[in-house]
Amino acid sequence: MKPVGASPRTATAAVVALSMTAALLAGCARFDDSNASPFTPAPEVGAAELEPTTPSETPPPSDPNAPPPPSGPCVDPDSAVIATCLDTTGGLVALPDGQSALVAERRTGRIMEVAAGRTPVEVARIDVDGTGDGGLLDIALSPTYIEDGLLYALITTSADTRVVRLAQGDVPKDILTGIPRGATGNRGAIDFYTPNELLVLTGDNGDPAAAASPNSLSGKLLRVTSLSPTTNPPRPQIALSGIGTAGDVCTDGTGNIYVTDRTALEDRLQRIDTLGAVFNPVWTWPDRPGVAGCAAGAGGVAVALTTAKAVAALTTDPNTGAVSAEPTLLIQDEYGQLNGATSSADGQILVGTVNKNGPTVGPTDDRVVKVPFPGGGGGGFD
Repeated sequence: MKPVGASPRTATAAVVALSMTAALLAGCARFDDSNASPFTPAPEVGAAELEPTTPSETPPPSDPNAPPPPSGPCVDPDSAVIATCLDTTGGLVALPDGQSALVAERRTGRIMEVAAGRTPVEVARIDVDGTGDGGLLDIALSPTYIEDGLLYALITTSADTRVVRLAQGDVPKDILTGIPRGATGNRGAIDFYTPNELLVLTGDNGDPAAAASPNSLSGKLLRVTSLSPTTNPPRPQIALSGIGTAGDVCTDGTGNIYVTDRTALEDRLQRIDTLGAVFNPVWTWPDRPGVAGCAAGAGGVAVALTTAKAVAALTTDPNTGAVSAEPTLLIQDEYGQLNGATSSADGQILVGTVNKNGPTVGPTDDRVVKVPFPGGGGGGFD
């Protein structure tokens, strides 16, 4: 196994605060708000091209171009809900303006900009194959997003799973192609580890043997260092093998990488340190609550649990990154099934729901929810 780079996260790393027994959990999408600027204008990606649309700044009330506030059946009385009436969500990421986020709709291929008190706005659309558990799986901002406005997306097509780059005014360009797709097991995630290294987590496509094979890109954590579009993307390095149903990948800002996945026997949280050593696993859930999105920091890891309809927080040792205590549930049975997770600008976590995947759909599903923390945030492990 090649060692994973030890450089800390750049300005795109997130910090999320968990006041849990005076604990601080820094997340994996933090931005320097003093230099932040959102899409201007926001792009729209179609099967053919990317076109500019409405700017994402929060305009003054008198601005006639201001996105309208939510109305009618898409109003949720819960103040923690910041976006409603979405299709099944995939990954999500905070924007540098400190107020809004982008959320992927897995089946439609739409990327929606969401913020509290505003109707979600479509800023991009990618042609995807959303059958089974495929589609628009995850999104990530370029490490130099404020300057270049680039987005990266993990998608499934009818032939494969791939990473594409979205540039304003251009068609989506391939960064990595040829990841196998199957009838199921296509879930995956992406996140930047350093400005020059994108981590790509792939599912096993229902084939554990392929996940264990070094000749397959299924069931792996991949290190992608070729980030420019090319017709023949080079094969990435493998950082971790044997992934089951992929959950998420996130970093803690100190060099540790955390990966969640589901196997036939248990759900698990694995860790890779700055030298590339794999700690396999650092926590397991034999009851298989459906581990999904994660946000990590020097003090812990928060994990969305789809089947358990909860968010769990695990305390980690600030020096070693090892899990040092049993998980604490921050929320449970309040918003239904949860999937993607990212940190918000005020040090909390945003999670996306996937209730349209299941038998129970609420009147405002699917939603993006800000997870409350005991004591209202603050405190610190460090």
